[in-house]
Amino acid sequence: MDKIAVLIPCYNEEKTVEKVVADVRSALPEATVYVYDNNSTDRTAQLALKAGAVVRQEFAQGKGNVIRRMYQEIDAQCYLMIDGDDTYPLDCAREMVNRVLERHADMVVGDRLSSTYFTENKRPFHNFGNSLMRTCINRLFRTDIKDIMTGYRAFSYEFVKTFPVFSTGFEIETEMTIHAVNYHMQVENVIVEYRDRPEGSVSKLNTYSDGMRVIRKMLQLYKNYKPMKCFGLAAMVLILVAVILFVPILGEYVATGLVPRFPTLIVCGFLVMAAIQAIFSGMVLDVQVAKDRRDFEYRLNRVCSEKRLKSGEYLDSTAGEACDMHGE
Repeated sequence: MDKIAVLIPCYNEEKTVEKVVADVRSALPEATVYVYDNNSTDRTAQLALKAGAVVRQEFAQGKGNVIRRMYQEIDAQCYLMIDGDDTYPLDCAREMVNRVLERHADMVVGDRLSSTYFTENKRPFHNFGNSLMRTCINRLFRTDIKDIMTGYRAFSYEFVKTFPVFSTGFEIETEMTIHAVNYHMQVENVIVEYRDRPEGSVSKLNTYSDGMRVIRKMLQLYKNYKPMKCFGLAAMVLILVAVILFVPILGEYVATGLVPRFPTLIVCGFLVMAAIQAIFSGMVLDVQVAKDRRDFEYRLNRVCSEKRLKSGEYLDSTAGEACDMHGE
């Protein structure tokens, strides 16, 4: 098991990957640097290998697929993930790693939005999207994550080995953030500097299509993790619409004793029935979510035991007991 594993997912980053690997090796000389090449058509893999990284391949296209492979193959006490585009200086890497190793944080978020992101980034819709996602997730999940979409993060072994990767693309950052928040894992923010890509380096993120995938992922996870609130909100909307439609009918009935708009009245009845179904659906799914939380705690305990075994703590303690018994 590595003490620190630096994970760098790459797709056509030949202009920057060599410098990123060199910066990582300078900032964290004891770390093992892994570059996962995701079907690059340039010299990304060769330059990363030349710079001293361990280079591996992931043939399923997409950042989420790369991260899934990384999490499956690498064991470490602390993982530092950073993009290969040289947009993140490494001066905060040591602090982020120490938050995991010494303060037992499960995820440390490299917060770009509190520093230079809005002045360095030249894509205004990216700025708007980052602010929108931060506001929505913090309100929906009642948390205070400073940067939802950052690719600069540190993780504990427990987080990596209990995180089920379902996303295939750039929505993976949203999934990781919500997973940590939902299961009450220790999340900390570290302000990091951000610099725009150097000339000739092209972003792989599509503002509109990837932005819609991120929003869809957020709503999907809200439904999965907070079903009672999600379906309760749907029930409130249905009841509100039913009341708005019903009030004029009720007014006419009180004034004249007649109900001239039976189709509207029937629609009101169906809306109320749909609202009741939504409430009961939320209640049933909420029970499943509670069971999933219990199962997650069991999985987390097993992963903690596995980590101690791999890092040699069990072996050390067993050896100590054997020495004590021999001494007696």
